[in-house]
Amino acid sequence: MDKKVLDLVKYVVENVAEKKDEIEYKVEEKETVDEITVILNPADMGKVIGKQGKIAKALRTLVSAVNPRSEKRCVVEIKEKV
Repeated sequence: MDKKVLDLVKYVVENVAEKKDEIEYKVEEKETVDEITVILNPADMGKVIGKQGKIAKALRTLVSAVNPRSEKRCVVEIKEKV
């Protein structure tokens, strides 16, 4: 996975979330897909996802724009810390 994709996800999430010290990122590289899982405090879930999922959708659009089509597809998942 290209480092700039993960840096972009971190930049967007950390500028929206309030509890920046509790954010975790897990990267899983598979044959055809790279998965970035963002694990957040429950209080930050609504802020990062946004109304009707607009921020999450915009984040996924940015990631797909940064990652060229010739490379593996990149998926961003947002999960709540348990």
